[in-house]
Amino acid sequence: MAPTSSLSSTLSRRESSMKGTRRHAFSDKTPEAAAARATYLKMFIAGSFLVIVIIFAIFPIFWGALWKTPAHNLPGWVVDFDGGLLGQGIAQALNSQPASGRITWTVVAASQFPGGVEELEHDVLDEQTWVAISINEGSTARLSASLASPNSSYDGTEAITVFAVEARNENAFRSMIRPTVQATLDAVSRAIAIQTVQRIANSSTLSSIMTTSPQTIVQPVSYRIKNLAPFDIPVASAVTFVGLLYQLILSFFIVMIGHAAREASGLDKSLSTQSLITLRLISSFSAYFIISLFYSLLNVAFQIDLTRRFGHAGFMVFWMVNYAGMLSVGLALESLMTLLTIRFIAFFMLTWIITNISVCIFPLETLPGIFRYGYAAPFYNLSHALRTIIFGTRNRIGFCVAVLIVWIAISCISLPLIQWFVRRMESGTPQTQSASPQDRDVTESKELSA
Repeated sequence: MAPTSSLSSTLSRRESSMKGTRRHAFSDKTPEAAAARATYLKMFIAGSFLVIVIIFAIFPIFWGALWKTPAHNLPGWVVDFDGGLLGQGIAQALNSQPASGRITWTVVAASQFPGGVEELEHDVLDEQTWVAISINEGSTARLSASLASPNSSYDGTEAITVFAVEARNENAFRSMIRPTVQATLDAVSRAIAIQTVQRIANSSTLSSIMTTSPQTIVQPVSYRIKNLAPFDIPVASAVTFVGLLYQLILSFFIVMIGHAAREASGLDKSLSTQSLITLRLISSFSAYFIISLFYSLLNVAFQIDLTRRFGHAGFMVFWMVNYAGMLSVGLALESLMTLLTIRFIAFFMLTWIITNISVCIFPLETLPGIFRYGYAAPFYNLSHALRTIIFGTRNRIGFCVAVLIVWIAISCISLPLIQWFVRRMESGTPQTQSASPQDRDVTESKELSA
């Protein structure tokens, strides 16, 4: 009998049997109602208990990524290009900051940057450190000259330049780096202003300075923050964070659609193991190829600039990175669908979401050590690759895509193994071996109703 005719016959028998079934109230005392009620309550209560287990076993991963953040400080550099009293004093003040701050400052010799401030700027953009403070060359000389001979154009902000990359992690920049730098340097600026006033309190040029260049006294030293790669496309949050969740959800839809299509067509039972594995892999790779294209086009429709790093090739790179990202998370769901079945795959998906998204909020350097697994997580690497394309941050796309390909390879290996294992278990079941064709039709009907 062909699979379609077999399916039709089983559905017809199911409809005929349902016509003869007497409907009853949930609280009926009949044996049939009691058995149905017990089955329902058993499954519903057990499922609800599993949800509670998820709450206390999996949700704390996400809560833990936000609780008492940062657990560790971010590294920061202080480079004294001035070499004078002012530069030495500022560097010493920053180096003596308490460890309870959110940034641990390290004084780095200016000789390590033969290219000067430009080389320091490049190193920050290349993610050698999270933030760097440059005490600019000639700061001491400019301040001394303005105190000796009042200069109306004196600008204290020329003394210090702060370099950071917001697009590397906008949450870290906005809640850790910028507030910490501002609070620290404001305190340093006030301390230097007090010292400057005390130093020239009895000077004959004080009145002249206050008349011509009062900023020399009020704010002898200040700073500028140079954001080397600003997070200047607000809608990009839909790509680098929330969009990661959407990609996994879309992947879950494809998994469920494929599962329903195989069951409705009977291919899940009629195909050989090798053909079934081939069908599942080809279907997944093909579907994600098209879905990732339209997902990428959606971002173009909202005018996300993809040309900053790779020019006109940016869209193709963006598309392929999203394709690899969908495959990395979607094939894992496809692989475990056979083992966990439709009843429990949602529990794995929730775990898959939380373990991935927890490492994308703040820098891994600031999280407890247990979150170091994030360096190998699909979402973490996908987010970094997308930030490179959109904002021009450090180019680690090759490494990030390699991590995604490893996840794809793992799923391509585990899917056939799990499918073979489940088929072997099914073929080894005594009931399946001894069942007549009519009994198998009834079994298929029950599986469809489930």
